Amino acid sequence: MIRPSTVHPRRRAPARSLAGHVLLAAAGAVAAQAANAQAAPEDEAAPPMMSPVVITGSRVEASAFDVPYSIEGVDVGGASTESLRVNVSEILSSVPGVVVQNRQNYAQDLQISVRGFGARAAFGVRGVKLIADGIPATNPDGQGQAATFNLDTAERIEVLRGPFATIYGNHAGGVIQLFSRDGKGTPRLRAGLLGGEHGTLKYDLGAEGEVNGIGYVLDASHFETDGERDYSAAKRDQGFAKITLAPDADSKLTLLASGLRQPYTDDPLGIDWDTYQRDETAVDPVALQYRTRKRIEHMQGGATYERRFGSDRLQLTAYAGQRSVTQFQSIPKAVQTATHPGGVVDFDRDFFGLGARWIAERDVGSGHLTVTAGIDYDRSEDDRQGYQNFIGDRLGVKGALRRDEIDTVTSTDPYLQAIWRQGDWDWTAGVRHSQVKFEVDDQYVIGANGDDSGAVTFRKTTPAVGVLWRATPLLNLYASLGTGFETPTLNELSYPADRGGFNFALKPSRSQQAEIGVKAYVGESTRVNAALFQIRTDDEIVVAGSLGGRTFYANAGKTLRQGAEFAVESNLTRTLTARGAVTAMRAIYDEAFTTGTTVVPEGRRIPGVPALTTYAELGWKPVAGISTAIEGVHRSRVFVNDLNDQHEAPAYTLVNLRLGAEQQSGPWTLSEFIRLDNLFDRKHIGSVIVGDRNGRFYEPGPGRNLFGGVRLTYRY
Repeated sequence: MIRPSTVHPRRRAPARSLAGHVLLAAAGAVAAQAANAQAAPEDEAAPPMMSPVVITGSRVEASAFDVPYSIEGVDVGGASTESLRVNVSEILSSVPGVVVQNRQNYAQDLQISVRGFGARAAFGVRGVKLIADGIPATNPDGQGQAATFNLDTAERIEVLRGPFATIYGNHAGGVIQLFSRDGKGTPRLRAGLLGGEHGTLKYDLGAEGEVNGIGYVLDASHFETDGERDYSAAKRDQGFAKITLAPDADSKLTLLASGLRQPYTDDPLGIDWDTYQRDETAVDPVALQYRTRKRIEHMQGGATYERRFGSDRLQLTAYAGQRSVTQFQSIPKAVQTATHPGGVVDFDRDFFGLGARWIAERDVGSGHLTVTAGIDYDRSEDDRQGYQNFIGDRLGVKGALRRDEIDTVTSTDPYLQAIWRQGDWDWTAGVRHSQVKFEVDDQYVIGANGDDSGAVTFRKTTPAVGVLWRATPLLNLYASLGTGFETPTLNELSYPADRGGFNFALKPSRSQQAEIGVKAYVGESTRVNAALFQIRTDDEIVVAGSLGGRTFYANAGKTLRQGAEFAVESNLTRTLTARGAVTAMRAIYDEAFTTGTTVVPEGRRIPGVPALTTYAELGWKPVAGISTAIEGVHRSRVFVNDLNDQHEAPAYTLVNLRLGAEQQSGPWTLSEFIRLDNLFDRKHIGSVIVGDRNGRFYEPGPGRNLFGGVRLTYRY
């Protein structure tokens, strides 16, 4: 579900744009088809409910019903038919245990947390492993970018939660893995034109199919918006190419290339509580003063090769890419002394990785054994500079050099996993050994700014075990245990509290996770998943303070997360469907700790984690080619700092509507959709910036927003 935009009475009414005509065209087409549609009989039997096939967790295809852990497979093609396909927040709202917040700030990416992991990320995604077509979208240090996911070409997204996520290594508090479509079938061309309020516009072109045994998927898109809030405009261009071929009958080769370009992205920052109460679309004056903004260019390519040797398989992966970022921050001019790294971040990152795994399957006695052995190697190298964000009295410009270094992060991770199936029981075990090395080569050694070069290596072995019992053909019970760890990210290591250089004393946090659950079919058309979980962590990494406009971090004591997840999906009739998800979680500091001069007592809530998250959807498809649904989203209040003494982000409930239509005529397929998000125009906080020392904790969510579009496909 995408975060919508507000029609705010204090803002000027936009002139009718191309996006406005798109909305009118979509509305007319949908209304015309709906008016001519005749409802199908509602007393016909509903089709049987099927469990999705997933790969994440076991690395071999399996039914989500038959694995001993919590995993959801989301059909992106179906879920994104009536959306812009810009952010994964449009897709993952219905997954229990997952909170995906669209900050309405494309300079900082989405905020994603899984069972509380990742909730404190001030930008990007941390604590959650992101993977696209087998290639990491998360750096070796644990910082990831969900913006690189291409939803126009995605087939499905799998979300793994709980103990078995930990066998994906560093920062795998959860795993979100995207799989793009393979080029299959008749060649076809497609185009889309979508738009909405606040200058929101997207258009894309694509081609896919199969010719002479070679499959291809090509896509290029442009997205732009003036933004829901003041000073939050963004432009984004994306490209994607995928080629699949079979060198012989026993092998498959996939070639991938993608790119993302955001040439100019405004950063409105967060706002304080008083400002939010006065005007939720406002921007803090310091953002305008320093013209806070970001430029991003990201390109990567990769290849995967799979070969069968009887019942065994060899899988190889290689990738490489380059990422460039320039970010202007709002650090005050007065604090940028000779040893300060400056208010402009500028880096060029080269990254690459290799992966290999062998999957062997054998019938052994009365059971079946699957063993996976593999190794992953990932490396990133940042050529990083820092500059003052002023020249004389001019603010928001690149000034004098204040930082120059090479930051290298490498990870080497061998792993082993086995699945033993015998009768009504499945036993699964996995182990991974991660070694993550940070190296800093300081090339700015001038005067009082000394040599801050150094290195640190973190090592951790993360095992997981699980068992599944098929109590009946329609009821599975399971339990699993695992340990995990999160190293500090490069950004979290960068600024110690008492000096310049790097905070190499910061330690990884370590977790122990347990889960029990049930997966069941009720009748032929209802599927239910439920789980109870507990997560204990040591040395949780928290915001310790700030100095000179820079945030620094420390290790807290113990934390405890206990919760329950429930998901249901049902075909009520042939035309009526329902989905729902509930997550209830108690996330607290289980031990008092001190940061600076502040003592955080035991029992305080972990900030950024809602105690209750719910999603409900009722869909109706009266005839082929017409679909409509009503959605409801609820999130309880969220604390914004460790002491829980600042104003929390209040609870909110949003209601959304959507309507889609599709027509076919010969080789042409035309589809239209309209969405109305936040139907009742509820004022709410969409996400929070945990521990912000300027008190700018709050990123307002959008109000009522109408958008829609048309998509056209031609088959040869």
